[in-house]
Amino acid sequence: MSRRIEHSASYSSSPAAVHAAVTDVAYWRARVAAVGGRRATVDSADVADGGIVIRVTQTISADYLPSVVRKIRSGDLTVQRTETWGALDGTSASGTFAAIVAGSPIKMRGTHSLSGDDESCTSLSTGDAYVSVPLIGGKIEQIIAEHLGELLIIEQRFTEQWLAEH
Repeated sequence: MSRRIEHSASYSSSPAAVHAAVTDVAYWRARVAAVGGRRATVDSADVADGGIVIRVTQTISADYLPSVVRKIRSGDLTVQRTETWGALDGTSASGTFAAIVAGSPIKMRGTHSLSGDDESCTSLSTGDAYVSVPLIGGKIEQIIAEHLGELLIIEQRFTEQWLAEH
């Protein structure tokens, strides 16, 4: 079983501006430093053909984890995340995301797209969270989906600020 993840983010910038940000290694370093949690790192960034493949590691302190999550994994969670964005095609772009929690049965994956016009755009992320643990997996998937939604809002705010400053 899995839990569906859907998130839409609206920006008051063109798709070209948002795409330029999400394919900029400096943006990723700043974003990870600002919202990635303690010990967050940009592990690799491959920029080619107008797109990017970025790998980051984020740590979620055990202090912030619900008890049901601590039942399957003690200590801090290390999340290894990969995000790709293809080249901008006119006023749209697409990519993928994936994340695993090291040493656990927790995985996420999905796609994202960016589209709009010269003045604004929307980024849509859809995917699934999987937790292969009998009986409590569905509850953990729900928690992950909720927290991922909150993280995506925080990242959206960071992106808006980045666009305003750059």
